[in-house]
Amino acid sequence: MPYQKLSRKSGPRRALLRGLVTSFLRTGSIETTAARARAIRPLAEKMITLAKRGDLHARRQALAFLLDEDVVTKLFEKIGPKMEGRDGGYTRIVRKGPRRGDGAPMVILELLTD
Repeated sequence: MPYQKLSRKSGPRRALLRGLVTSFLRTGSIETTAARARAIRPLAEKMITLAKRGDLHARRQALAFLLDEDVVTKLFEKIGPKMEGRDGGYTRIVRKGPRRGDGAPMVILELLTD
């Protein structure tokens, strides 16, 4: 399956993914369900790859997807240069256990900085 629908139509799904990726890049880690983490991981890695390129076109592509201009600045000035020596695999998913209310599997999606 190329992408997960997350029980939403395309517009709300895109808004959810944009918001999650923006929050993830702002804080460096995010606690969410396993399905959402698997859905946003490739998008976050694509944004980091754009930041590694660092040119104007890449910055405009990131601005078109991310919701906050300050996050794009942080991405291109701090996160991108840190990941220069790494060829992908910028994130890690750590299992946390089931959510108390409905038993959904919860995970922590982290940005690798080592």
